[in-house]
Amino acid sequence: MRYKYSSSSKELREGSGLPKIKSKYCVIEVRQAFLIQLGFRFGINGPHAARTMMLDDLRLLLANTRPQASRADYSAAIVDNNVLGKPTRKSRELAFRHMATLYALDPGNPIFRALRHLWLFNEAAQPMLALAVALARDPLLRGTQAFVLEQPVGVAVPRNLIENFLGASCSERFSSASLKSFAQNVAGTWTAAGLLQGRGRKIRALPPPHPESIAMLLFLGFLEGRTGQRLFSSEWLNVLCLALDELESLASAAAHRGLLVFMNAGGVKELRFPGYLTSEEELIRQQVSHVIKG
Repeated sequence: MRYKYSSSSKELREGSGLPKIKSKYCVIEVRQAFLIQLGFRFGINGPHAARTMMLDDLRLLLANTRPQASRADYSAAIVDNNVLGKPTRKSRELAFRHMATLYALDPGNPIFRALRHLWLFNEAAQPMLALAVALARDPLLRGTQAFVLEQPVGVAVPRNLIENFLGASCSERFSSASLKSFAQNVAGTWTAAGLLQGRGRKIRALPPPHPESIAMLLFLGFLEGRTGQRLFSSEWLNVLCLALDELESLASAAAHRGLLVFMNAGGVKELRFPGYLTSEEELIRQQVSHVIKG
């Protein structure tokens, strides 16, 4: 499916040709509209205002549902069958709502489909896989990535420092009490993913590298329209905290495991993800590659 952009109505409408972009604002809006079709989420709100990335719940859910499960199957597992062990139906409904926002829980979503595909290869990679999808789908969590990564490894990251950062960027939307909860949720997610360590006192740490992790993160960059060398310079790969040669070595390991195709010869790099996208999704991805990021 292809689209054209109407700058007067600020809508994407079906039609022919690439979007006709007349301003930086339009570039961003058109690009995001395509990426939403590929599973990303944008905006100013997200589940981390109320929850962490719910890694333990995600593990329980995926362990108790079949790989081909539908969104309705995931809903039934959480709400009707209570696979997460929540005390009330209301809490089960809330859990499904937050998890569906974070992970989509829909095989029609290419990001969730990739998560489900990679999930069982390596249990140790699951925290980073969950983080990658949560970053793609929760703008609130995504807004804290640069802050966490700029903290020196081995140095304490107190909660008040996280609260101050969130207060500076989100003060108009969160009360003091909400900022405290928000900071705890964010810290909990980055801890579960391995970039922070400790219970009460958080220390900046390096996450363990796994081929499955880089496959997921490279795929997110691929969905954005990146190819070749540009895939290794995306912000997604920054969370691995690795040098370029280490990233390439990890990508080679992923290729050896059949998680992707990676060819690197004479300084020219090619990455492909056979079977990850439908033909329609691939067309949308190609449209994204023609929209210059503003």
